[in-house]
Amino acid sequence: MTDDYQQRRFAAFRAADRLLSGNRPQTLRERLAALAADPDPGYDLDQRPDVYGDGVVRALEEQVATLLGLPDAAFFPTGTMAQQVALRYWADRSGSRVVAMHPLAHPEVHERRALMRLTGLSTVWPTGEPRLPTPEELRSCEEHFGTLTVELPLRDAGFVLPTWDELAATLAAARELGARVHLDGARLWESTVHLGRTLPEICALADSVYVSCYKTLGGLSGALLAGDEAFVREARVWRHRYGGQLFQQWPAAVTALAGIRHELPRLEQYVTHAKAVAAALAEIPGARVSPDPPHTHQFRLWLPHDAEALAGAGLRLAEEQGLALFGFWSPVGVPGQAMTEVTVAGPALEWSPEDVGKAVTALLALL
Repeated sequence: MTDDYQQRRFAAFRAADRLLSGNRPQTLRERLAALAADPDPGYDLDQRPDVYGDGVVRALEEQVATLLGLPDAAFFPTGTMAQQVALRYWADRSGSRVVAMHPLAHPEVHERRALMRLTGLSTVWPTGEPRLPTPEELRSCEEHFGTLTVELPLRDAGFVLPTWDELAATLAAARELGARVHLDGARLWESTVHLGRTLPEICALADSVYVSCYKTLGGLSGALLAGDEAFVREARVWRHRYGGQLFQQWPAAVTALAGIRHELPRLEQYVTHAKAVAAALAEIPGARVSPDPPHTHQFRLWLPHDAEALAGAGLRLAEEQGLALFGFWSPVGVPGQAMTEVTVAGPALEWSPEDVGKAVTALLALL
């Protein structure tokens, strides 16, 4: 996408009357003003900024550890760095440099093979199916592994979650094999509804957990690693070695605390409404949604049209009719087919299924 398109899209979606997927874009000034004007940000903004992780950053660590039911947590500037540190730690403890994960897991797809290039680990794939590996697949894995990492939900398979019984059985099988268990929980916050368990119950199945501050919660950036005291203590050492001991990180910490305060209590409502939105989209001729119904408040939508044409029509719809529907469209390797990821958040709650159908019909009329 060109810079001109990006600027036009930002302006159109920011000014739109209604927004279906995601949250309304804000300028830098608007984001700062909203933070300052928040009457209940989750932290006293008259306190001094953090210095190398104290103050508001430490408050965030303590609050997330409590939410997850784990002894402690450490803040990291990125999830990529956090997971490098977690998997390095368990490799040292298990004596194995092999990590079992899905081929669609974030470290395999989105981190430029940092796990191998920087941390010296290798991976093995118990399954290539777009789901959690089964206990039988772990037991028959072609190579011994010291750590199993599970992404909840598996984003690149379409935000897919297992059932609670499937998750418990697979993680128990990993432990029977002597492996440590790490949860890639970048989107763990919204997984409780489908799994039917609390965050502490889910995290109790694992040795360590990573959660994101900006995915779902809407913080500016950042991630946290949580686990027992020994794990978090050494994670802080490796955070410094990896360059993550920043002088001040209060903007990320304050916005994450605000997200915990305002977004976390609404996630069940988002997940429930996502099912209604997905059902309405599935009624569009030629459309397909997956998972159907969605497991979280996010899912994938396919339409039988060119990705660039859909992007152009979506921009026109936002500019001319004030309806901002979807994010970016991607070609899927089949001519005339495109896919987008839909995120049902606060702005989508005002959309009825009938509203969704009419708006998409208007979009397609612009092709």
